[in-house]
Amino acid sequence: MNIDKFVEKFKILKKKGYVKSHRKGPTGIGHTLEQELGMKENNIALPDIKGAELKAHRSGATSMITLFTFNRKCWIMKPLEAIKKYGSKDSNGRIGLYYTMSFKPNSAGLFLDVEKDKISILHKSGKLIVNWDLKTLSKRFESKIPALILVNAETEERDGIEYFRFTNARLLKGTSPELLYDQFREQNIQVDLRLHEKGTMARNHGTGFRAKENKLIYLFKETKIIA
Repeated sequence: MNIDKFVEKFKILKKKGYVKSHRKGPTGIGHTLEQELGMKENNIALPDIKGAELKAHRSGATSMITLFTFNRKCWIMKPLEAIKKYGSKDSNGRIGLYYTMSFKPNSAGLFLDVEKDKISILHKSGKLIVNWDLKTLSKRFESKIPALILVNAETEERDGIEYFRFTNARLLKGTSPELLYDQFREQNIQVDLRLHEKGTMARNHGTGFRAKENKLIYLFKETKIIA
């Protein structure tokens, strides 16, 4: 389905008003939207619509979504050394670095630093742990999400069943190192370390760059209502 066909079908869906969720739980909104548009459920890492990904959002919801992961050539300290020095036990008893970073040092003394051309994780002693170039992150973001169709829906519950009224669709496109700098400074993008010790090596699940659903419109250069 291309964007023009999506717009055509979405306008018909809008006129239907509230529609019953096709599935219970958090994924009900996306599944219902796809079903109502006549799309097959997508479980592979390809755009839902030609040239864009599709995301359904409950109005007012602040759920977190992962934008992308990135680790390549960014660790200044060896990951295993960092785990042993700054890690803590997780729920499985493993020593790891499972931290959502902020500008204030956490219990391990690690914090996020944002500069015009890079973001870094440092220890309060001044030790540099990880360093990402914002130009590289911008390219990674655009390769992962070249464009996003963000659909908003109002919700209501009837006899324990969720109903959606799809209200509008925005096309979001493009980003830049400068825009990402602003969004990291505003803390609209979060950085999640996700690695643990596994024998003589570090098992890294990929540093996650995440954002709240209601902040997505601020992460793109172009925002246009298309339906």
